[in-house]
Amino acid sequence: MGGKVQGQYGVSSEAPIPLLTPYTLGKFQLSHRVVLAPLTRQRSWNNVPQPHAILYYSQRTTKGGLLIAEATGVSNTAQGYPQTPGIWTKEQVEAWKPIVDAVHAKGGIFFCQIWHVGRVSNTGLQPNGQAPISCTDKPLTPQSQSNGFNVAQFSTPRRLTTEEIPQVVNDFRLAARNAIEAGFDGVEIHGAHGYLLDQFMKDHVNDRTDKYGGSLENRCRFPLEVVEAIVDEIGADKVGIRLSPFADYAEAGDSNPEALGLYMVESLNKYGLVYCHMVEPRMKTVGEKSESPHSLLPMRKAFRGTFIVAGGYDREDGNNAVAENRADLVAYGRVFLANPDLPKRFARNAPLNKYHRETFYIPDPVLGYTDYPFLEDTE
Repeated sequence: MGGKVQGQYGVSSEAPIPLLTPYTLGKFQLSHRVVLAPLTRQRSWNNVPQPHAILYYSQRTTKGGLLIAEATGVSNTAQGYPQTPGIWTKEQVEAWKPIVDAVHAKGGIFFCQIWHVGRVSNTGLQPNGQAPISCTDKPLTPQSQSNGFNVAQFSTPRRLTTEEIPQVVNDFRLAARNAIEAGFDGVEIHGAHGYLLDQFMKDHVNDRTDKYGGSLENRCRFPLEVVEAIVDEIGADKVGIRLSPFADYAEAGDSNPEALGLYMVESLNKYGLVYCHMVEPRMKTVGEKSESPHSLLPMRKAFRGTFIVAGGYDREDGNNAVAENRADLVAYGRVFLANPDLPKRFARNAPLNKYHRETFYIPDPVLGYTDYPFLEDTE
């Protein structure tokens, strides 16, 4: 990895910083390996993206940088939190366009993370006050949200029938098509963190006896049908997926996470996905790092596309992951939220703004959203 660090950060050094070396992601030329992780911000009124998101994403865009948009609902049953964006209506698609345009205007590459929360919801967030859908009818116990302030209440879910599952697959397919229509460069399928796809995959949740439950192959059937439908719709070169086999978010743990992770990446290889984005085993719960004997390395070695890692990374950690070939790209969440010019700060090894957890999910269009200072403001 010889050569100089990219000039766009105003830094030149003979010893390149691994995170700031170029990388080819399928058909996209990245100028560095610092990725904006998908971050729920709850500032999309009535599930429609708002103009204030234009500035938010634009601030975090660099030429040749990869951004992954916040989790975006695929249908009117997909929501689990107030004011999260969707991409199932024409109005939503139109509202995303100027946001995507702003990222492209600065030379960024923008993927839309599409999700369905499954049982991580309540009747107040569902159409006609109906029960949330899932692979199971086992309810979730109330849980504190990752801002540490709110306790989320969940309604008992309704178990999807075997015949209904193709309709949910189709919702994902249409959402992917809509994302491309909105101008996104691709989509990231949200298969992590205890949401619908993860609920099917994890044996602590999935108690089905049909072809979508029981064996590892059966539990992964629905997520892989989603992958296949989206690949067929928009092309594998525009499709990534996020997985968290080791995580226990929303009571979605698995008795053999390594086998699950390996089965999924080996299955994904058949579809030629552009990337797999995996959450580190140390992130068992939201926002808290813990020691883990597990490693993503077996999945990294088995997956034939680009491998993105996430979960509690700092600058040194991320540089080491790239230098040691444990990852191609590193996604940063809270630290990128608080430092819109994170790649520049990493280039200069500059101090970082501290993030304010209490403003992560408030509906304010500026506070804790677009008001974190840039380096020039603090120097």
